[in-house]
Amino acid sequence: MNFKKIGVIGGGTMGQGIAEMLAAKGLDVMLVEKTAERLDYSYAMIETSLDKQLEKWAITQAEKKLILSRIEKVSHFAELSSCDMVIETITEDLDAKQKVFNQLDQVCPSHIILASNTSTLSLTELASSTMYPERVIGMHFIHPVAKVDLVEIVRGLKTSDSTFEDTKAFVDEIVEKKGVMIYESPGFVSSRLICLFINEAMHVLQEGVASPEDIDDAMRIGYQFQHGPLEMADRFGLDSVLAALENMFREYGELKYRPSTILKKMVRAGQLGMKSGEGFFKYDKDGDRV
Repeated sequence: MNFKKIGVIGGGTMGQGIAEMLAAKGLDVMLVEKTAERLDYSYAMIETSLDKQLEKWAITQAEKKLILSRIEKVSHFAELSSCDMVIETITEDLDAKQKVFNQLDQVCPSHIILASNTSTLSLTELASSTMYPERVIGMHFIHPVAKVDLVEIVRGLKTSDSTFEDTKAFVDEIVEKKGVMIYESPGFVSSRLICLFINEAMHVLQEGVASPEDIDDAMRIGYQFQHGPLEMADRFGLDSVLAALENMFREYGELKYRPSTILKKMVRAGQLGMKSGEGFFKYDKDGDRV
């Protein structure tokens, strides 16, 4: 399969990261959001990300312009019919995602791969809302997309071998990341393990065993993590961590997946981590700890 133009649905943190990364790899990107305002905001955030790289001499002004020129703002799904692949990155809500896949099924030719960046939801269930479930696959990128060289490629019950092989080639050869094959299971591998790690750190905090800083330092310095578990949660988004844990708790029915009370309280209070400026730690508008 010759991949040249990719649709990205959802301009949140993951959608922005995926769109920017694909454009930087030389692909044309059609970025879709619900409203023109949200689309403009997403595009502006991608530009801000590129400006940060510009300040650090990671890219040139010409490269920044080239990357932005490859991202087209789109407000109607019908325009995605010309794409070679579409990646959905909206919030972890099964009904909302099924509606998106149902609409895509109507506008995208039957050979076009429809991928979801879901971290915990069932690909088989998502695919059930389409006429061609064999072309639906999971492509779980990990935040920050540009820096993490791993993609979980998740097969649903009806995902075809050709869909998997084309997606694997896309990840390995075009995106130049390591694609690992996962058979569908709630949380896959990375979300299932990292969310348990984060949840246990929150239980440790809740029990008063140590401060947030000391919990994170213990794991970051002691075990060479880039970020400690609480800062990880902040960077993923506490609402996203809560949604993942609740979904796994519902699917597995095991107490170890039950979200900690402190996580629920913080999400209810709107302390979502980096995206809101405050979670377990505080962050400036550039996403740096303050």
